[in-house]
Amino acid sequence: MASELFSPLQIKSLTFKNRITISPMCQYSAIDGFANNWHLVHLGSRASGGAALIIQEATSVSPEGRISPADLGLWKDEQIEKLQAINQFILSQNAIPGIQLAHAGRKASMSEPWNGNKRLDESNGGWDPVAPSAISNHSNENPPIALDKIGIQKVISDFKSATKRAVQAGFQVVEIHAAHGYLLHQFLSPLSNARTDEYGGSFKNRIRFVLEILEAVQSEWPENLPLFVRISSLDWADGGWNIEESVQLCQLLKERGVDLIDVSSGGLVSYQQIPVGPGYQVPFAERIKKETGILTGAVGIITESSQAEEIVATGKADLVLFARESLRNPNLPLDFAKELGVDVPWPKQYERAK
Repeated sequence: MASELFSPLQIKSLTFKNRITISPMCQYSAIDGFANNWHLVHLGSRASGGAALIIQEATSVSPEGRISPADLGLWKDEQIEKLQAINQFILSQNAIPGIQLAHAGRKASMSEPWNGNKRLDESNGGWDPVAPSAISNHSNENPPIALDKIGIQKVISDFKSATKRAVQAGFQVVEIHAAHGYLLHQFLSPLSNARTDEYGGSFKNRIRFVLEILEAVQSEWPENLPLFVRISSLDWADGGWNIEESVQLCQLLKERGVDLIDVSSGGLVSYQQIPVGPGYQVPFAERIKKETGILTGAVGIITESSQAEEIVATGKADLVLFARESLRNPNLPLDFAKELGVDVPWPKQYERAK
């Protein structure tokens, strides 16, 4: 049976063997930003499980950009070596290693989810978060420090340096994280950005930081390798970032050389109202693809092979990204192939179970 989900996709110099991607998912298992064997097994098992692209979790470009002290980082050269080993294994499974570069902004300095997901102060290993404006994420938290021009330039420089290290580590796809209420998204949304300088106010000013980050990343990223941007297509809150602005931004990103938009939503404010359900974000990926012509990735409660097949077959998106369903089943692509009647290679060590 022919399957669009298991058809190849060419982006620049890379051929993705199918349309299944593993979303970046925080593991909160690093020490001082360093990857370890947990990350090798987590990412490696999903590569052997048949996905075309494995995107490493939000990897911070600086220590203060981490969501928690247990986040991965790429702010120093010593962090490269273990990532090289992980990427070599991913490549050995005929999968593509990707990385999401991130800065948490005002959502930084939190404890791990299993330790309460609470704001940490300096006395218990935390630090002062930064943001576009001194507007708290939650009303019971101290406001973040508003970035000055020097601080903004440092973040841009940190993204540039982290990109250079990502190339050295052997990543073949880079994704800029501008979604889920983290720093870049905080600049985009009027709900978190009250600046009165050239980084705030108008649409043009609010997107300036993202475009400057993009330029910095592109200065180090090989032109022949794919570059993705993840966005929250809307805030699900009155007065926030909206889908119309997302379409405008994606048009500009396409013109500037971005290859694919990873289309999510929400995450900026605690009072968001999200009508969660199967495939609830797919229409946003479809609209952005239709109105701009850029490649898109669809995410969000996509759990069935038939559902994923329909998304690609009807042109709603070009890639389908899996997060929680992949945590439940690292071999999801192999299972989907069987359900859809497609014969795909298995790791030779597992072939006797095929």
